[in-house]
Amino acid sequence: MNEIQELIGRRERLTIEMESVRTEMLPIEAALESPEVIEQGREREVRDQYNERKRKFDSLDLEIHALNRKIHRRENLANRETLMAGYVEAMANWKADEQELNEKRQSLCTRLDQIRQQAQEDIANARQAETEAATAYAQAVAWGDTEGEKAANADAQKAAKNLNTATEQHRRQHLIITALEQELVTVDRHITEAQEEHKKIERTALLLAHMALEENWNEAAQALLDAGGKLWAAYRLIDRDQVMLFKLVIPEEGENFGSWNWNELSERARQHTVQDVLAM
Repeated sequence: MNEIQELIGRRERLTIEMESVRTEMLPIEAALESPEVIEQGREREVRDQYNERKRKFDSLDLEIHALNRKIHRRENLANRETLMAGYVEAMANWKADEQELNEKRQSLCTRLDQIRQQAQEDIANARQAETEAATAYAQAVAWGDTEGEKAANADAQKAAKNLNTATEQHRRQHLIITALEQELVTVDRHITEAQEEHKKIERTALLLAHMALEENWNEAAQALLDAGGKLWAAYRLIDRDQVMLFKLVIPEEGENFGSWNWNELSERARQHTVQDVLAM
């Protein structure tokens, strides 16, 4: 049975034990609220029984929590290549989605700018035409130009009709602009979601990488300690002091908070014979 299965088995046994303690606590909790217990003066006794089981329950719960962390760490490390490949693929997919959404956003912005500009130009041109027709009509009246007055009046009526048409077109364009702006808001929201999902997966991947690198560090530290143990043994065999090695401190990464120092080298050195040192 590997280490993970052993930890899972221990967690299951502790969980059963914790549930058993919890079952024992239920009638004691009820007894603490019973008037009979209070009248009989047994409240202190019953509370002591409850506290004893509560401490046991909390201790088991804490140990199970620690086992969960150990199991989670070991399962992630055991499956780190598959997990990391999945994270990388998921990040690539979200990045591709973001790029596609950005392209859609650019297209919407371009179209929105075009419609806004066209709407402004159309209504401005129609108003300008109406103003010019009105000006021509006024000039014809002022100079007594009957034919010019008729022509200007016809142009003014045409300009007024065109302005009405442009105004209606402007109203429809405004509806289109509003719809495009709303679509732009929706696209921006999807872009934010894609960025957030990418960031979330990226952090999970970084945590996995950090965990794996901690293990790599510890493995490299063990290799260094093995070499240091032989070096310590060589110092001892040639009757020299290991002055510099006394300064050794290597932090241990991961779930254990500690460090390795010269004592570790001294312990390992005792295991090495002359033949071991000569083999280097």
